[in-house]
Amino acid sequence: MSANPVSNANSPAPESGAHASAPTPAATTSPTFSPLYQQIKGLITQSLVSGEWKPGEIIPSEVELAARYKVSQGTVRKAIDELAAENLLVRRQGKGTFVATHNEERAQFRFLRLLADDGAEHPHVSKLLECRRLRASAEIARQLELKPADPVVLIRRLLQFDGESTVLDEIWLPGNVFRGLTAERLAEYKGPLYAMFEADFGTRMIRATEKIRAVAAEPMVADLLNIPAGFPLLSVDRVSYTYGDRPVEVRRGWYVTTGYYYQNDLS
Repeated sequence: MSANPVSNANSPAPESGAHASAPTPAATTSPTFSPLYQQIKGLITQSLVSGEWKPGEIIPSEVELAARYKVSQGTVRKAIDELAAENLLVRRQGKGTFVATHNEERAQFRFLRLLADDGAEHPHVSKLLECRRLRASAEIARQLELKPADPVVLIRRLLQFDGESTVLDEIWLPGNVFRGLTAERLAEYKGPLYAMFEADFGTRMIRATEKIRAVAAEPMVADLLNIPAGFPLLSVDRVSYTYGDRPVEVRRGWYVTTGYYYQNDLS
């Protein structure tokens, strides 16, 4: 993680006063050099990965973390600022810093980007069509960084807005990570899917990449969405990642955008 040796998980490169000592010219040109706050960010992330602080829990204060890692409070604050910007941590005024969770309303809408043209909130329900285990195709295995024919879980579901079928999702998950995921378990769970993955399987989706294109509805898709074959749809291919940039979900969604639009915030 850094050109400066880290003797253990709680001892990053030494820091003099409020700032680390200036690196030598050789260190600044080294491809392995990492600023001290990035080292602290990595150590905090390791604690998140190991489950030391679970989703929804408060983490130690900046003062406590500074003492733990033997760095300045400002260095810790800069590391936490980046983790908060990446939606891994959440600052709450007067309460402290918490591990982000998909049970929070604001987190739920990070990954569901379909909004109504009229600006109103339209409640939606998830209708499970299928959940089964099978062997990964070569393409799904590649995207999930598995071996071909490794076990995966396939989920197919409809999202219905105001009773109208609006989104068809096909979701592939690594079978070894999601052992015990069944149709019965999905049917019983009433919250967001990612919140279930987080709470029941210890897998938190922290970022995703998407490819979006316009397509004509194929007969099977059209039938499930109750639209004519050839109807224009938005196709969204997504790969979602957990800590360490490890892919843990491949998803293809078909969106009916009559009365809705897909919003993506760029920064």
